[in-house]
Amino acid sequence: MTMHHLAPEDRRMPERVTEQELDVARKQSERLIGQARDELDRLFMVVGRAGCCILMTDSKGIALDRRGAAGDDKDFRALGLWTGSVWTEESIGTNGIGTAIADDRPISIIRDQHFFASNIDLSCTTAPIRDHRGVLAGALDVSTCRSDANEGTIAILSQTVREAASRIELNLFRNAFQGARFVMVPSETGSPMALLAVDRDDLVIGATRAARSALRLDDDRIAEGIPASDLLHESSRDARELLGDAERSALLRALSRVHGNVSLAAQVLGVSRSTLHRKMKRFGIQ
Repeated sequence: MTMHHLAPEDRRMPERVTEQELDVARKQSERLIGQARDELDRLFMVVGRAGCCILMTDSKGIALDRRGAAGDDKDFRALGLWTGSVWTEESIGTNGIGTAIADDRPISIIRDQHFFASNIDLSCTTAPIRDHRGVLAGALDVSTCRSDANEGTIAILSQTVREAASRIELNLFRNAFQGARFVMVPSETGSPMALLAVDRDDLVIGATRAARSALRLDDDRIAEGIPASDLLHESSRDARELLGDAERSALLRALSRVHGNVSLAAQVLGVSRSTLHRKMKRFGIQ
């Protein structure tokens, strides 16, 4: 009421953007929409028959994509759970999407926890979606008008939404660093979302939000080119030992690719057969 000059007794729908503004928002979030599409379909298969509507927004709360059963569309559209609606706290007061974006955390807003009286039949559970740099990219929401949606049901929906949002984040991360290796980072929470993207030279080129938090990483440190082995404290050996390990690994990979045929491995590596035998003996490769 103080910040946005809203009155809870007002019966109003969320603000809407124009079709042109929606097209611009969708274009700006093109990668998010593309990487989330299959996950939204999968989520709808799980919760759609239970009278739920799925909405995905950008970081500004603009609904970019949705899933819903045709029989429920009229009711959900009347509440503003439709593409083009703006679900921010400024637009509609306390709500799942707007509050999740404002607080930057998963949240459930059940019935009369909504600011406006017109939304007290809604129960919404929302999780933020972050891009490959850990920056807020949007939000994923599941809403229901069912009167029998109790706290247990909402808790299950909340977990389902969080897991779906995490998979979308992984899709965004993998898509942004195609061809890289992905290394899981040990973290206090044991989160599988703590990942590093590592190039062929073992340099970190990307990190998820959880990995950045665990390793105190930011864009500047990543841009400097930090070896993943240094970040993960995997080795305290000197550069000469590390160079030897790299050479040994290259030999093993070459031999593995030709099923142990030394002559073929020598050709692949561009060395003579006798040179390869000497190196194999040096590194104890049988």
